[in-house]
Amino acid sequence: MEEEVIHYTDSWFSTAWLSYDRWRNFSYDQEWVLYLIWAVPALFLLRYLIRFFTNQRVPVALVEGERSFHWTSLLRFIPDLVMAFGISLLLVALARPQISQEVINEFTEGIDIALVMDISYSMQAQDFRPNRLEAAKETARNFINGRKQDRIGLVIFAGDALSLSPLTTDYALLNTFIDQVDFSLIPKGGTAIGSALGVATNRMRESEAKSKVIILLSDGDNTSGNLDPITAANLAHAYDIRIYTIGIGKEGMVNMPTQGYGQPQPRPSSLDETTLREIANIGEGAFYRVSNNEALEQVFKQIDELERSEVEVTRYQDVRDYYPIPLKWGILILMIWLFIKSSPISNILQD
Repeated sequence: MEEEVIHYTDSWFSTAWLSYDRWRNFSYDQEWVLYLIWAVPALFLLRYLIRFFTNQRVPVALVEGERSFHWTSLLRFIPDLVMAFGISLLLVALARPQISQEVINEFTEGIDIALVMDISYSMQAQDFRPNRLEAAKETARNFINGRKQDRIGLVIFAGDALSLSPLTTDYALLNTFIDQVDFSLIPKGGTAIGSALGVATNRMRESEAKSKVIILLSDGDNTSGNLDPITAANLAHAYDIRIYTIGIGKEGMVNMPTQGYGQPQPRPSSLDETTLREIANIGEGAFYRVSNNEALEQVFKQIDELERSEVEVTRYQDVRDYYPIPLKWGILILMIWLFIKSSPISNILQD
Protein backbone atom coordinates (compact mmCIF):
# COMPACT_ATOMS: atom_id res chain seq x y z
CA MET A 1 0.00 0.00 0.00
CA GLU A 2 1.36 3.41 -0.90
CA GLU A 3 -0.03 6.60 0.54
CA GLU A 4 -0.70 9.32 -1.95
CA VAL A 5 1.83 12.14 -1.73
CA ILE A 6 0.42 15.64 -2.13
CA HIS A 7 2.23 17.81 -4.63
CA TYR A 8 1.40 20.80 -6.79
CA THR A 9 1.93 20.85 -10.53
CA ASP A 10 1.00 24.46 -11.32
CA SER A 11 3.47 26.44 -13.43
CA TRP A 12 5.59 28.82 -11.34
CA PHE A 13 3.92 31.85 -12.94
CA SER A 14 0.43 30.66 -11.94
CA THR A 15 -1.28 33.20 -9.69
CA ALA A 16 -2.27 30.30 -7.39
CA TRP A 17 1.18 30.64 -5.85
CA LEU A 18 0.29 34.08 -4.58
CA SER A 19 -2.47 32.62 -2.38
CA TYR A 20 -1.89 32.44 1.36
CA ASP A 21 -3.99 29.25 1.55
CA ARG A 22 -1.48 27.54 -0.75
CA TRP A 23 1.58 28.37 1.37
CA ARG A 24 0.15 27.55 4.76
CA ASN A 25 0.01 23.87 3.72
CA PHE A 26 3.80 23.73 3.50
CA SER A 27 6.41 22.93 6.09
CA TYR A 28 9.58 25.04 6.14
CA ASP A 29 13.08 23.69 6.57
CA GLN A 30 14.32 27.05 7.92
CA GLU A 31 11.15 28.30 9.54
CA TRP A 32 12.91 30.99 11.57
CA VAL A 33 13.56 32.94 8.32
CA LEU A 34 9.81 33.56 7.99
CA TYR A 35 9.90 35.76 11.09
CA LEU A 36 12.22 38.14 9.23
CA ILE A 37 9.31 39.01 6.93
CA TRP A 38 7.82 41.03 9.81
CA ALA A 39 11.00 43.12 9.82
CA VAL A 40 10.45 44.26 6.22
CA PRO A 41 7.57 46.69 6.90
CA ALA A 42 9.36 47.78 10.08
CA LEU A 43 12.46 48.70 8.07
CA PHE A 44 10.41 50.68 5.55
CA LEU A 45 8.60 52.49 8.36
CA LEU A 46 11.94 53.33 9.92
CA ARG A 47 13.16 54.57 6.54
CA TYR A 48 10.17 56.93 6.25
CA LEU A 49 10.67 58.26 9.77
CA ILE A 50 14.34 58.98 9.11
CA ARG A 51 13.48 60.61 5.82
CA PHE A 52 10.72 62.67 7.49
CA PHE A 53 13.00 64.09 10.19
CA THR A 54 16.20 64.54 8.15
CA ASN A 55 15.00 65.80 4.75
CA GLN A 56 15.37 69.52 4.16
CA ARG A 57 12.12 71.43 3.83
CA VAL A 58 11.44 74.64 1.91
CA PRO A 59 8.78 76.76 3.62
CA VAL A 60 5.98 77.64 1.23
CA ALA A 61 3.23 80.09 2.05
CA LEU A 62 -0.20 78.85 1.02
CA VAL A 63 -3.55 80.51 1.31
CA GLU A 64 -5.78 78.84 3.90
CA GLY A 65 -7.97 76.21 2.24
CA GLU A 66 -5.64 75.55 -0.67
CA ARG A 67 -4.02 72.57 1.12
CA SER A 68 -6.09 69.38 0.74
CA PHE A 69 -5.50 65.61 0.65
CA HIS A 70 -5.87 63.72 -2.62
CA TRP A 71 -5.78 59.94 -3.01
CA THR A 72 -3.18 60.18 -5.78
CA SER A 73 -0.65 61.18 -3.15
CA LEU A 74 -0.65 57.54 -2.00
CA LEU A 75 0.78 56.42 -5.34
CA ARG A 76 4.24 57.41 -4.18
CA PHE A 77 4.24 54.35 -1.89
CA ILE A 78 3.83 51.87 -4.80
CA PRO A 79 7.57 51.38 -5.54
CA ASP A 80 8.31 50.65 -1.88
CA LEU A 81 5.38 48.24 -1.58
CA VAL A 82 6.56 46.38 -4.70
CA MET A 83 10.08 46.18 -3.27
CA ALA A 84 8.81 44.96 0.12
CA PHE A 85 6.72 42.26 -1.56
CA GLY A 86 9.69 41.09 -3.62
CA ILE A 87 11.95 40.91 -0.57
CA SER A 88 9.29 38.99 1.37
CA LEU A 89 9.08 36.39 -1.39
CA LEU A 90 12.87 35.96 -1.35
CA LEU A 91 12.69 35.36 2.40
CA VAL A 92 10.00 32.71 1.83
CA ALA A 93 12.37 31.03 -0.66
CA LEU A 94 15.20 31.12 1.91
CA ALA A 95 12.91 29.42 4.43
CA ARG A 96 12.79 26.52 1.94
CA PRO A 97 9.11 25.59 1.68
CA GLN A 98 8.53 21.88 1.17
CA ILE A 99 6.02 19.08 1.49
CA SER A 100 7.38 16.15 3.47
CA GLN A 101 5.39 12.97 3.91
CA GLU A 102 6.19 9.52 5.21
CA VAL A 103 5.39 7.04 2.47
CA ILE A 104 4.65 3.48 3.56
CA ASN A 105 4.89 0.62 1.09
CA GLU A 106 3.40 -2.65 2.29
CA PHE A 107 3.98 -5.87 0.43
CA THR A 108 2.37 -9.10 1.54
CA GLU A 109 2.00 -12.51 0.02
CA GLY A 110 -1.61 -13.33 0.85
CA ILE A 111 -3.07 -16.52 2.25
CA ASP A 112 -5.98 -18.36 0.65
CA ILE A 113 -8.64 -19.19 3.25
CA ALA A 114 -11.85 -21.18 2.81
CA LEU A 115 -14.51 -20.73 5.49
CA VAL A 116 -16.62 -23.91 5.58
CA MET A 117 -19.80 -23.31 7.58
CA ASP A 118 -22.44 -25.80 8.74
CA ILE A 119 -26.03 -24.59 8.16
CA SER A 120 -27.80 -27.81 9.08
CA TYR A 121 -30.95 -27.82 11.21
CA SER A 122 -29.03 -28.28 14.47
CA MET A 123 -27.30 -24.90 13.95
CA GLN A 124 -30.60 -23.33 15.07
CA ALA A 125 -29.80 -24.36 18.65
CA GLN A 126 -29.99 -21.44 21.06
CA ASP A 127 -27.07 -22.25 23.34
CA PHE A 128 -25.36 -19.38 21.44
CA ARG A 129 -26.79 -15.87 21.07
CA PRO A 130 -29.15 -15.72 19.17
CA ASN A 131 -28.33 -19.16 17.75
CA ARG A 132 -25.30 -21.11 16.56
CA LEU A 133 -25.49 -20.03 12.93
CA GLU A 134 -25.88 -16.30 13.62
CA ALA A 135 -23.02 -16.42 16.13
CA ALA A 136 -20.84 -18.15 13.53
CA LYS A 137 -21.75 -15.56 10.88
CA GLU A 138 -20.93 -12.63 13.16
CA THR A 139 -17.58 -14.16 14.14
CA ALA A 140 -16.76 -14.87 10.49
CA ARG A 141 -17.48 -11.23 9.59
CA ASN A 142 -15.11 -10.01 12.29
CA PHE A 143 -12.44 -12.44 11.12
CA ILE A 144 -12.75 -11.28 7.49
CA ASN A 145 -12.61 -7.60 8.41
CA GLY A 146 -9.33 -8.18 10.22
CA ARG A 147 -7.54 -9.67 7.19
CA LYS A 148 -5.40 -7.90 4.59
CA GLN A 149 -4.58 -9.02 1.07
CA ASP A 150 -5.85 -12.57 1.76
CA ARG A 151 -8.27 -14.27 -0.60
CA ILE A 152 -11.20 -15.73 1.32
CA GLY A 153 -13.95 -18.01 0.05
CA LEU A 154 -17.15 -19.36 1.61
CA VAL A 155 -18.56 -22.90 1.50
CA ILE A 156 -21.81 -23.84 3.25
CA PHE A 157 -23.18 -27.29 3.85
CA ALA A 158 -26.09 -29.25 5.28
CA GLY A 159 -27.14 -32.44 3.45
CA ASP A 160 -25.25 -31.08 0.41
CA ALA A 161 -22.29 -28.70 0.08
CA LEU A 162 -22.39 -25.43 -1.85
CA SER A 163 -19.60 -23.02 -2.76
CA LEU A 164 -21.29 -19.71 -2.02
CA SER A 165 -18.35 -17.42 -2.75
CA PRO A 166 -15.10 -18.02 -4.66
CA LEU A 167 -11.77 -16.94 -3.21
CA THR A 168 -11.80 -13.16 -3.27
CA THR A 169 -10.26 -10.08 -1.70
CA ASP A 170 -13.55 -8.20 -2.10
CA TYR A 171 -14.45 -8.38 1.58
CA ALA A 172 -17.53 -6.21 1.18
CA LEU A 173 -18.95 -8.71 -1.32
CA LEU A 174 -17.98 -11.61 0.93
CA ASN A 175 -19.79 -10.04 3.88
CA THR A 176 -22.85 -9.65 1.67
CA PHE A 177 -22.78 -13.39 0.97
CA ILE A 178 -22.48 -14.11 4.69
CA ASP A 179 -25.48 -11.87 5.41
CA GLN A 180 -27.51 -13.95 2.94
CA VAL A 181 -26.68 -17.29 4.59
CA ASP A 182 -29.72 -18.97 6.14
CA PHE A 183 -31.14 -22.44 6.55
CA SER A 184 -33.20 -22.29 3.34
CA LEU A 185 -30.17 -22.22 1.02
CA ILE A 186 -29.74 -26.02 1.21
CA PRO A 187 -33.11 -27.76 1.69
CA LYS A 188 -31.63 -31.25 2.02
CA GLY A 189 -31.21 -32.28 5.65
CA GLY A 190 -28.13 -33.86 7.16
CA THR A 191 -24.49 -32.91 7.67
CA ALA A 192 -22.15 -33.55 4.73
CA ILE A 193 -18.77 -32.71 6.29
CA GLY A 194 -16.78 -34.76 3.77
CA SER A 195 -18.51 -33.19 0.77
CA ALA A 196 -17.92 -29.69 2.20
CA LEU A 197 -14.20 -30.39 2.58
CA GLY A 198 -14.14 -31.74 -0.99
CA VAL A 199 -15.80 -28.58 -2.38
CA ALA A 200 -13.37 -26.33 -0.46
CA THR A 201 -10.38 -28.37 -1.64
CA ASN A 202 -11.57 -28.16 -5.22
CA ARG A 203 -11.72 -24.38 -4.92
CA MET A 204 -8.16 -24.22 -3.62
CA ARG A 205 -6.34 -26.99 -5.47
CA GLU A 206 -5.04 -24.68 -8.22
CA SER A 207 -4.13 -21.89 -5.84
CA GLU A 208 -0.52 -20.68 -5.93
CA ALA A 209 -0.71 -18.98 -2.56
CA LYS A 210 2.15 -19.56 -0.13
CA SER A 211 -0.33 -20.83 2.46
CA LYS A 212 -3.76 -22.44 2.01
CA VAL A 213 -6.16 -22.88 4.91
CA ILE A 214 -9.60 -24.42 5.50
CA ILE A 215 -11.56 -23.41 8.60
CA LEU A 216 -14.36 -25.95 9.13
CA LEU A 217 -17.14 -25.14 11.59
CA SER A 218 -19.72 -27.81 12.44
CA ASP A 219 -21.93 -28.97 15.31
CA GLY A 220 -22.80 -32.50 14.28
CA ASP A 221 -21.85 -35.87 12.79
CA ASN A 222 -21.19 -36.66 9.14
CA THR A 223 -24.58 -38.08 8.15
CA SER A 224 -24.79 -37.22 4.48
CA GLY A 225 -22.78 -36.71 1.31
CA ASN A 226 -20.84 -39.06 -0.94
CA LEU A 227 -17.33 -38.35 0.38
CA ASP A 228 -15.93 -39.65 3.65
CA PRO A 229 -14.52 -36.84 5.87
CA ILE A 230 -11.18 -38.63 6.47
CA THR A 231 -10.73 -39.23 2.74
CA ALA A 232 -11.56 -35.57 2.08
CA ALA A 233 -9.02 -34.47 4.72
CA ASN A 234 -6.29 -36.60 3.10
CA LEU A 235 -7.17 -35.10 -0.27
CA ALA A 236 -6.83 -31.58 1.14
CA HIS A 237 -3.50 -32.50 2.74
CA ALA A 238 -2.24 -33.70 -0.63
CA TYR A 239 -2.72 -30.14 -1.90
CA ASP A 240 -0.84 -28.70 1.10
CA ILE A 241 -3.98 -27.28 2.66
CA ARG A 242 -3.97 -26.81 6.43
CA ILE A 243 -7.27 -27.55 8.20
CA TYR A 244 -8.64 -26.05 11.39
CA THR A 245 -11.81 -27.63 12.75
CA ILE A 246 -14.18 -26.01 15.24
CA GLY A 247 -16.80 -28.05 17.07
CA ILE A 248 -19.61 -25.74 18.13
CA GLY A 249 -22.24 -26.42 20.77
CA LYS A 250 -22.75 -27.63 24.34
CA GLU A 251 -23.09 -31.24 25.37
CA GLY A 252 -26.48 -32.47 26.53
CA MET A 253 -29.85 -30.80 26.00
CA VAL A 254 -30.15 -27.49 24.14
CA ASN A 255 -33.17 -25.38 23.19
CA MET A 256 -34.23 -25.76 19.57
CA PRO A 257 -37.02 -23.92 17.70
CA THR A 258 -39.78 -26.39 16.84
CA GLN A 259 -42.55 -25.87 14.31
CA GLY A 260 -45.96 -25.90 15.89
CA TYR A 261 -44.75 -24.79 19.35
CA GLY A 262 -44.64 -21.32 20.73
CA GLN A 263 -41.52 -21.92 22.81
CA PRO A 264 -38.22 -23.62 21.90
CA GLN A 265 -38.07 -27.23 23.00
CA PRO A 266 -35.04 -29.01 24.57
CA ARG A 267 -33.32 -31.42 22.21
CA PRO A 268 -30.18 -33.55 22.63
CA SER A 269 -26.98 -32.16 21.09
CA SER A 270 -24.31 -34.48 19.71
CA LEU A 271 -20.95 -33.80 18.07
CA ASP A 272 -18.52 -36.22 16.44
CA GLU A 273 -15.49 -34.71 18.13
CA THR A 274 -13.27 -37.70 17.21
CA THR A 275 -13.71 -37.17 13.47
CA LEU A 276 -13.15 -33.42 13.69
CA ARG A 277 -9.95 -34.02 15.68
CA GLU A 278 -8.73 -36.53 13.12
CA ILE A 279 -9.47 -34.11 10.25
CA ALA A 280 -7.44 -31.38 11.97
CA ASN A 281 -4.62 -33.83 12.69
CA ILE A 282 -4.42 -34.92 9.04
CA GLY A 283 -4.58 -31.29 7.91
CA GLU A 284 -1.76 -30.33 10.33
CA GLY A 285 -4.00 -27.73 11.91
CA ALA A 286 -5.85 -27.76 15.22
CA PHE A 287 -9.21 -28.73 16.69
CA TYR A 288 -11.22 -26.40 18.94
CA ARG A 289 -14.36 -27.04 20.94
CA VAL A 290 -16.47 -23.99 21.82
CA SER A 291 -19.66 -23.70 23.84
CA ASN A 292 -20.46 -19.95 23.77
CA ASN A 293 -20.06 -16.82 21.68
CA GLU A 294 -16.99 -15.58 23.53
CA ALA A 295 -15.10 -18.86 23.11
CA LEU A 296 -15.94 -18.93 19.39
CA GLU A 297 -14.64 -15.36 18.99
CA GLN A 298 -11.45 -16.28 20.85
CA VAL A 299 -10.81 -19.30 18.62
CA PHE A 300 -11.06 -17.22 15.47
CA LYS A 301 -8.64 -14.71 17.01
CA GLN A 302 -6.16 -17.53 17.66
CA ILE A 303 -6.44 -18.78 14.09
CA ASP A 304 -6.10 -15.20 12.87
CA GLU A 305 -2.79 -14.90 14.75
CA LEU A 306 -1.53 -18.30 13.56
CA GLU A 307 -2.30 -17.62 9.91
CA ARG A 308 -0.75 -14.22 9.35
CA SER A 309 0.88 -13.16 6.10
CA GLU A 310 4.43 -11.89 6.24
CA VAL A 311 4.24 -8.17 5.58
CA GLU A 312 7.23 -6.25 4.30
CA VAL A 313 6.96 -2.59 5.26
CA THR A 314 9.17 0.08 3.71
CA ARG A 315 9.07 3.61 5.10
CA TYR A 316 10.75 6.60 3.55
CA GLN A 317 10.41 10.35 3.51
CA ASP A 318 9.20 11.92 0.31
CA VAL A 319 10.38 15.55 0.36
CA ARG A 320 9.44 17.95 -2.42
CA ASP A 321 11.05 21.40 -2.40
CA TYR A 322 9.13 24.41 -3.66
CA TYR A 323 11.62 27.22 -2.96
CA PRO A 324 12.17 27.92 -6.71
CA ILE A 325 8.58 29.22 -6.93
CA PRO A 326 8.86 32.17 -4.48
CA LEU A 327 12.45 32.72 -5.67
CA LYS A 328 11.33 33.26 -9.27
CA TRP A 329 8.38 35.38 -8.22
CA GLY A 330 10.60 37.47 -5.93
CA ILE A 331 13.16 38.10 -8.69
CA LEU A 332 10.38 39.00 -11.14
CA ILE A 333 8.80 41.49 -8.74
CA LEU A 334 12.17 43.08 -7.88
CA MET A 335 12.83 43.48 -11.62
CA ILE A 336 9.49 45.30 -11.88
CA TRP A 337 10.61 47.51 -8.98
CA LEU A 338 13.91 48.32 -10.74
CA PHE A 339 11.96 49.22 -13.88
CA ILE A 340 9.73 51.55 -11.88
CA LYS A 341 12.69 53.18 -10.11
CA SER A 342 14.75 53.70 -13.26
CA SER A 343 11.99 55.09 -15.45
CA PRO A 344 9.87 58.27 -15.56
CA ILE A 345 7.12 56.30 -13.85
CA SER A 346 8.91 56.85 -10.54
CA ASN A 347 8.78 60.61 -10.91
CA ILE A 348 5.16 60.48 -11.99
CA LEU A 349 4.24 58.46 -8.87
CA GLN A 350 6.21 60.79 -6.62
CA ASP A 351 4.61 63.86 -8.13
